[in-house]
Amino acid sequence: MLQVVIYLKQTNSEEVYKTTFELEETLHRFQVIRLWEQSTEIFLQTPGLLPFAVLSNAESKIDTLQEVASRIDNITDKQVQTDVAASTFILAGLVLEQEDIQRLLRRDIMRESVTYQLLVDEGKAEGRAEGRVEGSQQATRTIAVNLLKEGLSVELIAKATGLTVEEVQQLQSNQAE
Repeated sequence: MLQVVIYLKQTNSEEVYKTTFELEETLHRFQVIRLWEQSTEIFLQTPGLLPFAVLSNAESKIDTLQEVASRIDNITDKQVQTDVAASTFILAGLVLEQEDIQRLLRRDIMRESVTYQLLVDEGKAEGRAEGRVEGSQQATRTIAVNLLKEGLSVELIAKATGLTVEEVQQLQSNQAE
């Protein structure tokens, strides 16, 4: 069995130069590929390797991403094109700024990717959860303010709403202003 370890991002760690791993009575030998030492041309020859090109030994990561984007545009199989674009977007994020990546890669292609859709769905779910929490907190503060207007004690309001006494006092001082 041939084992290969691929390092994506350049590091100064000595670990990237090790070719064996030993644990008790187990010894693993493996080949190591450090992408930042590989020629960019290797990755530009095959559509499935395009996402790795920007991590290679390129003089300019931006120029390399631009070349990759051009080659992605020329892929005729839409599913392959979508998958390669999404993978490129993710891996380019290891070495480039988001603005540069978004400027060079067509987002409309990536939107069709199941990976992209999953990330968007997760973002929407997080946003909805945050919105529910914020809405609930706002409702609790509104109830506390209404109870203050009715003349209930700060301690009773804190107990009833779950707010701290300090939070209720802050709401009370805001009402006085």
